[in-house]
Amino acid sequence: MVGKGVICSVGAFLLAGVDAGGDTSTMMASSCASLKEAYKGAECCGAPAKSSGFQVVPLPDSNMFGTDNPCAGAKPIDGAAPGDNYFLNINCTLASGVVQALEQSGTNVTKGYSGEIDTTGRAPITTSYFEAGLCPVNVHWHLGTEHYSAGQFDESGTGPDSTRRLGGDDVRRGFRCNQYDNTDEKFTKEYAWKHCVGMEVGETYEVHWPHSAAGKCGSPWQYQTPFYDGVFCTPNIVSLDPLNTFEKIGVQAQIFTIVNDDTYYYADLMRGWIVDEGYAADVAKYTGSTTGTSRSNEICSRYTPITWQVDRKCHLISASSFDKMCADMKAQRDDMSGDLYAHGARELVDDELAADNHQRRQ
Repeated sequence: MVGKGVICSVGAFLLAGVDAGGDTSTMMASSCASLKEAYKGAECCGAPAKSSGFQVVPLPDSNMFGTDNPCAGAKPIDGAAPGDNYFLNINCTLASGVVQALEQSGTNVTKGYSGEIDTTGRAPITTSYFEAGLCPVNVHWHLGTEHYSAGQFDESGTGPDSTRRLGGDDVRRGFRCNQYDNTDEKFTKEYAWKHCVGMEVGETYEVHWPHSAAGKCGSPWQYQTPFYDGVFCTPNIVSLDPLNTFEKIGVQAQIFTIVNDDTYYYADLMRGWIVDEGYAADVAKYTGSTTGTSRSNEICSRYTPITWQVDRKCHLISASSFDKMCADMKAQRDDMSGDLYAHGARELVDDELAADNHQRRQ
């Protein structure tokens, strides 16, 4: 007997959301039509003892936490003084050509690479972020990669010709992995997306997990969209003077090609990168900035320096893993709908704007 307010999931994967036009307060509740579809799809009719491969859990109409988000609006614009607009983007160089911005991201992370910005006194976090006292505060991803790793994700990478781009072709795609094979069905077979938006099997995505020591770690408000609200949620932890941003803020980055093959299913992609079976085994660590297409090699981010830890390898991941992640995002207290699709990729940062402190762990 299925009661009111349930979630139907494949394995641990949330399958169905509310019907179009439904109340956002119950956006995670499966519709009866979706449950019927799942039941029929599992061929359960006339076979009550058969394992469905699904999991049904209750979704009550209320919860024990309030609706006032303590992190809302925490993204800073000003720095030392009200109205100084310190954190707004700036020209990367002065009219004279002198670089005025601090180190930027994403960069070349090929083994042996070093940028040109002197980062003396601004070393990246080299331990795990957990060991450094940071927690993940968001997850989002970019179409193609913002980083570059020769032989892994670079200018020779390939993918489907019909890539869906939310908002049209103005969403910039970065580099692609070198694993796509249009003769292999797992790279080309359509997947019935239920939660992620505008995604495509065979495409490359760079996933980012921003971490912060100033997040609402361990609380229902830990995950935030925009991620800046999570990064800066708790005051008096992140500081510009003395500068500690590279010690208190970090991003994990891992690159995936999506396949329609549940051999590559990972149930908890929302919580951080994968570290088993060769994942996150070869990691570049450096200081840089926030990314996105509002920045370039002419316009730079002022949210810098922060630590980056980037997996140099490209990996396969199942479409169901991504859709499970999107379902988990919908279940958070904050509205993360603004991160359920791929964001555009910033162009590769020039050497003159990249840090000279790239470190390797293998």
